[in-house]
Parts: sequence; structure tokens; C-alpha cells
Amino acid sequence: MSSVTTPETGDLLYSDVEEDLRASVRALVDKQAPWDAVLRRTDTGEPVDTDLWKRLTQEIGVAGLAVPEERGGAGASWREVAVVAEELGRAVAPVPFLGTAVATALLLGTGEDELLASVAAGERTAVLVVGATRGAGRPVPVVERQGAGDLLAGTVTAVVDAVTADVLLVPVSATEIAVVDADGDGVTRTTGESLDMTRRLTDVTFDGAPARVVTADVEHALRVGAAILASEQLGLAERCLADTVAYLRDRHQFGRQLASYQALKHRLADLWVAITQARAVARYAARCAADGSPDLPVAAAVAQAHCSEVALLAAEDGLQLHGGIGFTWEHPAHLFLKRARADALVLGSADHHRTVLADLVDLPA
Repeated sequence: MSSVTTPETGDLLYSDVEEDLRASVRALVDKQAPWDAVLRRTDTGEPVDTDLWKRLTQEIGVAGLAVPEERGGAGASWREVAVVAEELGRAVAPVPFLGTAVATALLLGTGEDELLASVAAGERTAVLVVGATRGAGRPVPVVERQGAGDLLAGTVTAVVDAVTADVLLVPVSATEIAVVDADGDGVTRTTGESLDMTRRLTDVTFDGAPARVVTADVEHALRVGAAILASEQLGLAERCLADTVAYLRDRHQFGRQLASYQALKHRLADLWVAITQARAVARYAARCAADGSPDLPVAAAVAQAHCSEVALLAAEDGLQLHGGIGFTWEHPAHLFLKRARADALVLGSADHHRTVLADLVDLPA
């Protein structure tokens, strides 16, 4: 009797530890950053909830989950980071978690242990200075080095989570980054209006900024970031579906519960299936990142190609199925839609990741 071997995917189910972590993050975020508080913050000059970020990093330790204990972290893995991303996506929480995750993935491959430990402890925040839409598999523009190479000049536009960063990690070649003090001489940050009001984009200009150059793998960090972003998009999609189902169960029209209409049931069922598929690919990408699997480039590309579109679909369907109330400023549907639309471009669009995937698996153009 012949046997058929299948690719090893590992256990993609959530462990008890991951579920406990989820519960802790959700309890804190629901208490301190409910959607109405997030909406009010968008009208202020402080787009980042620094108090929530401080509690997440110092009370729960979310910034150090993927960092080994001997290097100042919690000694968990990227799977746990992905669970946190799900919960923060579910709440469209205005904290610099994504940028910190990418920076952490970058620093883990360097000898910058002091900086890594301070980021893991939540004492400082770091961010990789690349444009928001730059994904793995695409050339990363570098900032020019001046003089002996320890001064930087140039501008990088639309950087995610740079508005409150303490340390800037700036690519200066394909294999090197410059570590720059964000508040140091020669550094100017300009934050403007962004589609996603809960995650502002910042232009960073260097004019003779002093820097320390170290070797780093930017490509790997971007792939890990894509995997974590997929989990954020998964959490957002699940929240949109849950809120829409709850609304349709409560709302009545022509004497009938809206949830009883077959056409609406079909739309929700299709969305549930798409989200279930998104959960599978997002979890696999997180597992590949956690295990250092050589399949990470493929897994991250698949996850982003699918999850970005599912999150956008869930947000659009959620807004439409809420009817007139869904189109109002006072309802959270627009927050989810704007985050989903912006995330569909962050770290590369779905089309970009399909192109990368085609190259990885040797598909013709």
C-alpha cells in the first residue's frame, strides 16, 4: 500500500498560552481604547495612544515577545506576536506595534543587543525607515551616505509608525542599515494627513544626520512584517464580520430580522469562508517566521495576497450591511474600512505579492 507525503505545516491551532495572551491584550485594549475613544483621538494632535502602548509593552510585554530571554525579551515567538497583531487589528488600536515588529525582526539579526533590549522592554521604539508600500522582493531605496559614511542625507516619504519613534533604522545599502537618533541633529519628521487616521505616515528627512552603520537583513524583516500584518488584517476582518452579524440579528425590517434574509446569509457565509482561509494562511506565515522556515518568503507572499483583500472585503461588506448608520462618522465602520484600505498597500499590495510569489515558485509572467 503506497503512502502519500504532504508538506509539513505544523500545528496552526492557537495554544493555551496564545489564548491567554489574546485575553490579556483584548481586556486592556477594550478598556482603554474602545472604538469611540479611538475615533475621538483622530481629531486630536496626538494620533498615537502612548499611554496604551506603555501599558502593552510594560504590563504585557508585547514588544519583546519574539526576543530571546538572553537578549532581554520574553522568549516567545512570532506566533505570539501574530496573536497580539490580531487583537490590535480588531480594535484598530493607534499604537506603533507593526513598525516595532519589523524593527525587532531587523535588530534580531544584528549585534545591537542594547538597543534590542530597550525596544523589547518598551523603553524605546524603533522603526525601519522605508516607504509604507515597500514590500519584500522589491528594491529598497537607500539614503545617501556622506563624508566617511557616518552622515546621512536624503528623504524617505510615508514611513509607518515613525511619528513617535526614538530610533530610526535607515537602509544605506542592500545589506546595511544606519542607526539614527530620531531626535538628533539633521533629522526632520513631517507627519501629514493619512487615509488611515489611526496610523499616520511620516516623511523623514536627513541633512547631515550622524549615524552608526551595521549589517542587517532588510529583506527578511520586511517578510516577517508582511506575516504579522496578515494577522492584523485577519483580526480586523473577524471584527467586521462579528459586528455585522450582531447588527443584522438585532435589526428588523418589514417585521423580520435582517439576519433571516437569505441573500444576506449568503454574503455572510461567503465572508466567513474567506476569513477562515485567511486565518489558515496567516497562521502558517506566523509559524514560518517563528520557526525560521525557508518557506517564509512563499508563506508571507501568500498571506498578504489573500489577507489584504479579505480584510478589505469584510470592511466594505460590514459598512454596506449596516445600512445608513454604517456611513456615519459616529459609527466605527469607516475606521475599519480606512485601516483595511491602507493595509492593502502597506508592505506591498496584493498584486505585488502575487508577482513575488510567481517568481518564487517559477511561474511564467
